[in-house]
Amino acid sequence: MVNMLVRFIRYIITGEWMKEAFFIKQSKLVFLIVLGVLLLISNDYACQKKMKQIDFLQDSLKHERATAVVLAMKLTDARRYSQIETLLKEKGIELASPQQPAFEIHK
Repeated sequence: MVNMLVRFIRYIITGEWMKEAFFIKQSKLVFLIVLGVLLLISNDYACQKKMKQIDFLQDSLKHERATAVVLAMKLTDARRYSQIETLLKEKGIELASPQQPAFEIHK
């Protein structure tokens, strides 16, 4: 029993099983199967890499949107009439508000 097991292991390790007629006839099929498996593994790796990149870009987009909202709030706040008056006083610029409302000149 042990002798038979040793012979089988030697048969596999030395590659004598590759000389069998069945394997030689089916070698093209085995090659195509191995090629298909390699293509599947490669495709899976590429897909995982793209998914990681998509996740990174989505996180980056969320961060940039939050930054844009904060900047828009600051800009809106800076455009208020009271803020403009305060900034003019801080800078020492002497501008007064018009006493008369604006009017249009019609042709």
